Amino acid sequence: MNANRHRLIVVSNRLPLVFHRESSGAWRVDAGSGGLVSALLPVLRHRGGTWIGWPGTSDACAELDPILTRTSAQAGFALHAVHLTAEEVQDFYHGFSNEVIWPLFHDLQPLCNFDPKYWRGYCGVNRKFAQVIMRNSNQEDFVWVHDYHLMNIAQDLRHLGCGSRIGFFLHIPFPPPDLFLKLPWCRNLIEALLEYELVGFQTLRDRRNFAECVKAVLENSQIVGRGQIVTAFAGAKRVRIGVFPIGIDFNDFLRQTATPQVAAKAKELHTLLPNRRLVLGVERLDYTKGIPHRLNAFENLLTRYPDLKEKISLIQVVIPSRVGIPDYDDLKTSIEQTVGRINGAFVRPGGWVPVWYVYGSLTRIELLAYYRAADIALVTPLKDGMNLVAKEYCACSMEEDCVLILSEFAGAAAQLDSGALLVNPFDIEGVADAIVHAYEMDAAERSGRMRRLRRSIRKYDVFWWVDSFLSAAFTKQLSDFPLPADYAADSVEDYFAPD
Repeated sequence: MNANRHRLIVVSNRLPLVFHRESSGAWRVDAGSGGLVSALLPVLRHRGGTWIGWPGTSDACAELDPILTRTSAQAGFALHAVHLTAEEVQDFYHGFSNEVIWPLFHDLQPLCNFDPKYWRGYCGVNRKFAQVIMRNSNQEDFVWVHDYHLMNIAQDLRHLGCGSRIGFFLHIPFPPPDLFLKLPWCRNLIEALLEYELVGFQTLRDRRNFAECVKAVLENSQIVGRGQIVTAFAGAKRVRIGVFPIGIDFNDFLRQTATPQVAAKAKELHTLLPNRRLVLGVERLDYTKGIPHRLNAFENLLTRYPDLKEKISLIQVVIPSRVGIPDYDDLKTSIEQTVGRINGAFVRPGGWVPVWYVYGSLTRIELLAYYRAADIALVTPLKDGMNLVAKEYCACSMEEDCVLILSEFAGAAAQLDSGALLVNPFDIEGVADAIVHAYEMDAAERSGRMRRLRRSIRKYDVFWWVDSFLSAAFTKQLSDFPLPADYAADSVEDYFAPD
């Protein structure tokens, strides 16, 4: 069957919009942000379809539906809201999603809060999503569910009599059995995920972890195959499990970066910070992003390589996230204290400031200008499903005279290892040395490395990702799916055989 003949129903926790109630009482609608939105918006604009998700507020549900109808006409695809109460948001989103799954899947089990009411809230909201999908889809549609918030949806849809094809893609890492089995509801989630016809992961490691968890939880289950897609057999179930590293809309980033507005803003940054190399870190506030470790590494650099003082500056942009949650407020305070300590110790009279700290949301032009102005990007999460910042930076590096330093624990490392400098973000001295390596790298090597990165990111863009996933969902021959040529395969992670 041809996947292009089927309407695409995208389902995610959040709609690709942000609603703000202004002082007048009217609603303002802004475009959403984040990796999922930046990846899927161009796809739905390109092929049409429907996006179903929570509008991000539990207020005035009836008022939002007419706004969504008008916005749908402008966007070129339909938008349908799943309305949640404040209690549902607390237990499903703040509770199970962000206090259980997020830390557990990022190897931070001590931060988990296994409150049983969170699981009940998660199950209830997933059922509510399934009901909205049933009202806004038909049997010929392909339902594509995204991320850890909604792992139960296929099971709920089947209980409601849904006969559509249903696929699932996990944007964050999947943990190994020694972590996953600590989840009290681990069997429930495995059984729910096996109700999908296709389950996709970012990396071979994530797929291997999932396969091992299936075998650990379900007796007589087997994983068979090799390459991009393997098959899980569990009782009467036969489920495809694939590796689909997500990409970006490379050409769109390139076009926008080339505009005079971005060029002027990038030049302004170099005017404000003259005669030095600019190192950029930009991510939302989250304990998985390794921001304190990165700052400590930069401090170590200035201590061990004093000749680089006044020749290099770190621009650290932190985008607000989950404001009001104590752990995130504490992280913000820690980051700001560390920035203050570094600047207090190393600042020089006359204007040189080691760390330029920016806390706040960026406009699109500002973000692209930062990317274009930076000589070195420091992308060092402690654990990440993919990390699209690394790919966006490369796409915006038009002159190809720059260096990407990337955590080996980011999913993007498997694809970008041929051009990036890979580091262990916990190795403070190792990260500092990588910055020095990037600083001292000659122009020919910088250009060669960045050219390889950009070629791979352009080839395996967001449209390749969508086509790859949908083709896997509708094609019978698994032999048609070799791994991407630029994807570094672990010698054991991509081979499976029956026990």
